[in-house]
Amino acid sequence: MAAINYKHLHYFWAVAKAGSITRAGERLHLTPQTISGQLTQFEEVLGYRLFDRIGRRMELTDAGRIALGYADQIFALGQELQESLRNEQGSRALVFRVGIIDAVPKSLAYQLVEPAVHLDESVRMVCLEGKFMDLLADLAVQRLDIVISDRPMPSNVNVRGFNHLLGECGVEFFATPGLARQLKGKFPECLEGAPLLLPGEDSAVRPRLMSWLSQRQLRPRIVGEFDDGALMKAFGEAGAGVFLAPKAIASVVCRHFGVISLGGTDDITDQFYAISVERKLAHPAVVAISSSARLKLFAATGDAVKAVGRKRAATR
Repeated sequence: MAAINYKHLHYFWAVAKAGSITRAGERLHLTPQTISGQLTQFEEVLGYRLFDRIGRRMELTDAGRIALGYADQIFALGQELQESLRNEQGSRALVFRVGIIDAVPKSLAYQLVEPAVHLDESVRMVCLEGKFMDLLADLAVQRLDIVISDRPMPSNVNVRGFNHLLGECGVEFFATPGLARQLKGKFPECLEGAPLLLPGEDSAVRPRLMSWLSQRQLRPRIVGEFDDGALMKAFGEAGAGVFLAPKAIASVVCRHFGVISLGGTDDITDQFYAISVERKLAHPAVVAISSSARLKLFAATGDAVKAVGRKRAATR
């Protein structure tokens, strides 16, 4: 198959957006005959008809709709490239692209990445939130510098990447004062029969929580499951149930959501990683994040970074 001519792709894209060859020609300052001829060549290269010509209207075929989806992405990336280069030439800011999986609590994510904006050099941070595997795919094609995750990258994933432990800490359970008064007994017995808000199945801490409850023969009443930790806390703030969060942000959770701590345990641990394509961290923003997490954020809990003073080898 012959290589795609991207000028032809642009003509196709313009016609698809304009709805007719005539209007596309006016926008491109080309004659309809020129555009029509280029479209014909493009269709011959692809081996598919992209438009059904109905009078002067051009309606996309199934193949045309597929091609349009790719064209939208291609030209959006082209615009992103131009903007990135303009920003680079204009401000000379260090661009830092970080992906944060949606299972990581928002307040913790902020505290993790916040040191990156206080470097001596100017930093322009681009944050993306999403599912674990989606962000790893972006990391693989270098659209991200790191991924902040609550689990290490699995060894069976076909991505060249390295896990860097930022820290680990126990968890605390929270409830509104009104709900706390309704619970019976001390922690953790007060969880028996209590309404409980669970993190979603994609959360790394969920199986540890379920195992911990089972070992203690505690049977809370599951009233909700949430992939989005912020939404879970919003339900907790409304008194819908008990929820858990990392000890490292316990004071922030109490202050922001008007809840109190029922108690905590170090038998359930939350771990947080920076996943990068570098075996040894080199990006200044990533180094700042790693250093601050180890020496400040998790060390402040007293039970978090057990690896301070010794390096945990980055594993593939």
